[in-house]
Amino acid sequence: MSNPNRTAIDRLPGFQSAEVASFLAQFDDQSAALARALKDITPEELGWQPRPGMNTIGMLLAHLAIVEVWWSAIGTGRKTEDLPAVLGIGEDDDGMPLAPGGLPPTTLAGFERGDFDRLLAKARQFVKEAWESVPESAVEEEIQRTRADGTQRAFTRRWILYHILEHFAGHFGQIRLQRHLYQAEN
Repeated sequence: MSNPNRTAIDRLPGFQSAEVASFLAQFDDQSAALARALKDITPEELGWQPRPGMNTIGMLLAHLAIVEVWWSAIGTGRKTEDLPAVLGIGEDDDGMPLAPGGLPPTTLAGFERGDFDRLLAKARQFVKEAWESVPESAVEEEIQRTRADGTQRAFTRRWILYHILEHFAGHFGQIRLQRHLYQAEN
């Protein structure tokens, strides 16, 4: 996690909003912790499923990148359809959610640690560029979104930033558990 000798995480420079800069610093802190947790991961471990229908670590890493770009696009008025241009994969290419008994998607076959690192780095670069010009006054603005089923949802940019962070942290925990299970079985 973060450095225990530090009492705060410094905001990233270059952002219009101090709050956005704080969230982005937290994203980077969690990403650094994830990188440390995966420093010795093998390609076999990235693709291992505890059983069919369950996620692999590789799927979870791709999912983290997709979600960061997707929600940042929504929060900053960009098109979610541009996701393949940003990442090189589409929003469904992480294979999630898997059907009961499902196997990992072929789109991630052969991906190694470096491939996932590059995917996550592309996502984070997009996120930083998307959010850097959002002013402080816009953080609390509500964004209306119409879902595919026609229902409306409203959320603030602050909630979007928080959701990206909580989503990352939740899957980070899942990745750590998956590593533990893999090591226990192999």
